[in-house]
Amino acid sequence: MRSVLAGSMLLVAALAAWLVPVSFADAQTAPAVAPARAPADARIVFPPAAQQGALVIGKVPAGSVVRYGERVLRTTGYGTVVFGVGREASGTLTLQVETAPGRVDSVRIAVTPRDFPTEYIQGVPPKTVNPPPEIAARIEREQAEVTAARARDDDRADFAQAFVWPVRGRISGRFGNQRVYNGQKGSGHSGMDIAAPTGTAILAPAAGVVTFAKPGLYLTGGTVLLDHGHGVSSNFLHLSRIDVKVGDRVTQGQTLGAVGATGRATGPHLHWGMNWFDVRVDPLLMLERAQADQTTKAAAAKPATP
Repeated sequence: MRSVLAGSMLLVAALAAWLVPVSFADAQTAPAVAPARAPADARIVFPPAAQQGALVIGKVPAGSVVRYGERVLRTTGYGTVVFGVGREASGTLTLQVETAPGRVDSVRIAVTPRDFPTEYIQGVPPKTVNPPPEIAARIEREQAEVTAARARDDDRADFAQAFVWPVRGRISGRFGNQRVYNGQKGSGHSGMDIAAPTGTAILAPAAGVVTFAKPGLYLTGGTVLLDHGHGVSSNFLHLSRIDVKVGDRVTQGQTLGAVGATGRATGPHLHWGMNWFDVRVDPLLMLERAQADQTTKAAAAKPATP
């Protein structure tokens, strides 16, 4: 984490003189394609590199068309765009930024690989590891509902807030780590687990709109999805209680429900996952970014030593 914080602090300090101060997220980027003396609102600004599992936030001139793969990215009125880097991404990512008809710039971002250790988890209910056909069909139906909720793409920029912890506790599972349940290999972990007592209030890490809220899902138990705009969403799993409903607009810090051990869980904890559409990203990186921003602001506010 130290290297991430240090890099973010240097990045913010270098760019603070010319970036539009619309959100903490815009100050976490470095120029990838920019004229030497172009005004701030005409610059194309993205980080030169991004980790696997990162949520990348960039800045383009207002009105630009930004393409990433087969998708045209939604832009805010002031030119902020966002996309996710998958766990398996590698090499160099390329975006095409059309700032005017016929003028297209290519932005290249190097993917920084990460080490994802293996986690061995014992005591998981066998039917959740090898479900019988009728249960497998139920799981598929439930996951299809969740997937549909993640397809939302509206123009709210709640993702640009400085994210906060939804609960405080020991990190008992990390994003991307290979899972082995009862000796059987599973998929990479899709979020971070935070151990906390049953009944602990779960707070919204950033503002958003509730797009899914149901108890009793077979694998994930009490499940809530919170949409932060532009395809970015958070999911909260294994809840013992749900305090919101679909369509609710919630503010940062508002209670969503309570920690539990419902679904496939061996003890009370919150699974907090994040997505950019169907791309899973690491919530911990959002917390580190917010911490780096706060540290930089504190340093900038500190009076100079005479």
